Amino acid sequence: MIGSFDRTGFARHQRAFRATDLEVDLRGRVCLVTGANAGLGRATAAALAERGATVRLLCRDAGRGEAARDELRRATGSSQIELDLVDVSELASVRRFVERARLPAVHVVVHNAGVLPHERVLTSDQLELCFATHVVGPHLLTRLLERPLRAGGDARVIWVSSGGMYTQRLELDDLDWTRRPYNGVTAYAQTKRMQVVLARRWARELEGEVAVYSMHPGWAETRSVKTQLPRFHRVMHRLLRTPAQGADTIVWLAARRPAPAPSGGLWFDRAARSAHYLPWTREDEARRDALWTMVERLTSAGLTAR
Repeated sequence: MIGSFDRTGFARHQRAFRATDLEVDLRGRVCLVTGANAGLGRATAAALAERGATVRLLCRDAGRGEAARDELRRATGSSQIELDLVDVSELASVRRFVERARLPAVHVVVHNAGVLPHERVLTSDQLELCFATHVVGPHLLTRLLERPLRAGGDARVIWVSSGGMYTQRLELDDLDWTRRPYNGVTAYAQTKRMQVVLARRWARELEGEVAVYSMHPGWAETRSVKTQLPRFHRVMHRLLRTPAQGADTIVWLAARRPAPAPSGGLWFDRAARSAHYLPWTREDEARRDALWTMVERLTSAGLTAR
């Protein structure tokens, strides 16, 4: 991973990038970015706004969200940046946003919001926080935006996973961590694996109308890495990618024309990658179906906004 996930890997992989891929005009395209007040989300929002997109920042904290909106408007010169208060870990908050926004068309959804808790936390829906933030909430948001995504034309949904998922298999037992000691890093990585699986299934659901991707950004310098993984940060901080470098593939997947293929694949540094490097992490179709059935059941209430 060192030499690939770090900034030296980005510099090497960047030699194969085509600059013209991001010389695009995104005016008229509506892009939603969760967790957009900092880090990868903010870098993604800035890059999309610079290319003319209407960008909606979906943030849970009003103060940080307002500061990010105002700073991004100044930095990009775009007035087409709006803030929506949404906590994707809370299903009621996701439903309220979609009902309130009433978006006729959506062209890009970036599932970027992330958490890495040190201790077990349950949401008001009685879901473990990583599972709620990375899996159930984004799944519900995608489901509720299905109609505007189909209406958008050339729409894309992007799940921002993590290279940490390579160490984990699709684990569906004890999702609320009641039978094992809580480990936030493991919970994070396991739910990032689930995102890759869900992206593949969503691609099948929306085939021919909406492209769906998962990606991982490598090791980027973000506030979460610094505060939640302090030992890793102390050792690696000189080699970490900038947020813009980490977000580059998100922006490329969102903006490149035509849409990159294949839909449903995992991407890293603008190239399709294997979702498995360790054989014991591979899951079968039955297990992927079990995850889909589970999240569909957990989000089935109140889907009248579809």
